[in-house]
Amino acid sequence: MEMTIIITFLAASMVINVLLLFKFFGLNEKLTKEFFQFRDLFKNDLNRDFDKLCQLVERQLEKMTTKVKESLDENLRTTHKTFTDVVGRLAKIDEAQKKLDHLSTDMMSLQDILTDKKSRGIFGEVQLHSVLSAVFGDKNDKIYRLQYQFSNRHIADAVLFLPEPTGTIAIDSKFPLENYNRMYDKTLSDAAKQEARREFKKNLKAHIDAIASKYIIPNETSTQAMMFLPAEALFAELYAYHSDIVDYAQSKKVWATSPTTLMAVLTTMHVVLNEIERSKYSSIIHDELNKLSQEFRRYKDRWDKLAGHIDNLSKDVHDIHITSNKITDRFEKLAQVDLQPNEIEM
Repeated sequence: MEMTIIITFLAASMVINVLLLFKFFGLNEKLTKEFFQFRDLFKNDLNRDFDKLCQLVERQLEKMTTKVKESLDENLRTTHKTFTDVVGRLAKIDEAQKKLDHLSTDMMSLQDILTDKKSRGIFGEVQLHSVLSAVFGDKNDKIYRLQYQFSNRHIADAVLFLPEPTGTIAIDSKFPLENYNRMYDKTLSDAAKQEARREFKKNLKAHIDAIASKYIIPNETSTQAMMFLPAEALFAELYAYHSDIVDYAQSKKVWATSPTTLMAVLTTMHVVLNEIERSKYSSIIHDELNKLSQEFRRYKDRWDKLAGHIDNLSKDVHDIHITSNKITDRFEKLAQVDLQPNEIEM
């Protein structure tokens, strides 16, 4: 645009200078007329070029405007999408915060429940049932039962019916939580924590003695039983820092388990029981195959006898057929004999 103005200005200056020269030197009218025609042509060409230039500049400006508008629209869409995503994430964060609040409330409720000894017992029984049903199914009375009463009137939380020589194994749930919590309570003194540790060991020994005396019954149960600790932390504490209690439990034939370790033990038992069932069915199949083999031997003997009879019958039929053919031939020969009259008179 600026270049066009400069060109126009230079052209006008040149025309003015030429006119001044014509006037100064007194050029004739013909030259003057031709000059003005040239001026008009030059002016028209200049205006036409200027219009083209303006149109070109206008088109370029329109393209630039379109691109700028598209870029602004794209940026606006991106900004809107980003804003929407941010709002969505904020909503999810708010929802997660609410769930955390509910979870915190539930944890406080669970902690309140577990402070009661009876509630802890119910919680342990539920955990035990969950593990058993996960391995053997919800109801499988052939393998396990819940709240099983023995001949001594004591009721175990669960029993496993395993084949001999193992036999029936009792599982009882124990949850010594109070002294365990006191052992790690930061508000207590070291002396109080040591006292809680001693009481924790006493609790475990008392539970082991109770299980051994109630649920190991000669000629009725196995020579061993299980103590189920429904919290992994208790099991880890026992085996990590109280090896003397572990040795004491083994001496009483009582095996401590947690949800994870009990799951592994029961899974192994399940595999063994399946193998026993397969072995039992394999022996049945083997017996049936032996019986079937005997029947096949009888069938072969009888078929051989029948085949012998068929062969003899076939031979007799063949002989009869030969005799029949011979008789037929002789009858045909007799039929062909032509007796003469004089032969008859003689």
